[in-house]
Amino acid sequence: MFAKSVLDNGIRVVSQEMTDHRSVSLGIWVENGSRHELPDENGISHFIEHLLFKGTTTRTAAQIAEEMDAVGGLLNAFTSKEHTCYYAKVLDEDLPLASDLLTDIFLNSSFDAEEIERERSVILQEISQAEDTPDDYVHDLFSLDFFQNHPLGRPIAGHVGTVSKFGREHFVNFFHERYHPSRVVVAAAGHFQHDKLVKELNTRLGGAKQSVSALPSRVNAELLPQTKSGAFTHAKPLEQVHLCLGMPGIHQTHPQRHAGYILNTILGGGMSSRLFQEIREKRGKAYSVYSFMSTYSDTGYLGIYAGTSLEAVEEVIDLVLRELKCLAAGEIKEDEVRRTRGQLVGNIMLGLESTDSWMSHIARNELYFGKSITTDEICQRIRSVTRDEIIELARALFRPEAMAVSLLGDFKEDFKVKNFGLGQ
Repeated sequence: MFAKSVLDNGIRVVSQEMTDHRSVSLGIWVENGSRHELPDENGISHFIEHLLFKGTTTRTAAQIAEEMDAVGGLLNAFTSKEHTCYYAKVLDEDLPLASDLLTDIFLNSSFDAEEIERERSVILQEISQAEDTPDDYVHDLFSLDFFQNHPLGRPIAGHVGTVSKFGREHFVNFFHERYHPSRVVVAAAGHFQHDKLVKELNTRLGGAKQSVSALPSRVNAELLPQTKSGAFTHAKPLEQVHLCLGMPGIHQTHPQRHAGYILNTILGGGMSSRLFQEIREKRGKAYSVYSFMSTYSDTGYLGIYAGTSLEAVEEVIDLVLRELKCLAAGEIKEDEVRRTRGQLVGNIMLGLESTDSWMSHIARNELYFGKSITTDEICQRIRSVTRDEIIELARALFRPEAMAVSLLGDFKEDFKVKNFGLGQ
């Protein structure tokens, strides 16, 4: 059963009671991510996410970890382009502990100078690790190539240059500017009672006040990016070439989003998808190949990833473009649409088997839609998508002149990448 309450200070509390479960997942979501940073602040949101686990006025970092480990629970966090989430998953009987820990780190983190230096070293290692993971790193490179100077193009973890310069005052000032009640959603799913949870959260979070400095924001995060098309190469000594090809897509609440889910799944959303069958199964040109949709509050893109040999790069990209052309030309059969609808509905329902997935589901609905959207409604919308709607969206999106491809591999100085008709 879904429920929503708003604390007196504006913090929204959304929950999904699941009486047949023994666990509870509790998350504090903040409408703040790398999109809300100035160029010289790139990575500060992610850094703050790390620092909130490094001690409060009453607990050390070790005590925070020990208290959660003592009950077999999970305490973690993540930062995205538009949000930061701090969450815990525990047995229902340990919900008071999870609530206490999460609200303590959220309200009372000390931003200790020694901890900042230790965590700076950790994050610099994280950045280096990402750059040594080419199938992940190429996505960061694509964002930089595609979105150019817009905040959405910058890596969430930041750069060595920015992360190395942050001082305690930067964290404290940014935290007070971005972390205030009107940007906070608390989401919970599992075995608990909504009214009791709201009462407890009101006690723990009700005293949080909106910072005067938080109004207005000095970052125009709502400015839509001007995307850049064409082919971009990035040299790195690797055994494979990793490529990411993408084009402007649809935003999170777009009325054609359900058609987009089906289109993406047909293209590269599983082992039966066109890209997987054509590039891996029939031709053996890649071990990993898939498509994906990255959607934000007001924009998005549809992307394709593949890892292949240097000799096969042009063939793989030609095959991708050929599949896009076929979809835009309407070469989609009714039984393919029917099968994909069933695949998506099954994925959605199976993906919501756990309390943590439900917690994320209701939080994102509140953040993007401002309301609850039932699984029945989502599944019904997917089942109602027609073949013509999918073709219409494919024709609108699959335009070579708007596409970009980023290539990461062992390119020699005399290597000339084929343009593939992109950006023309």
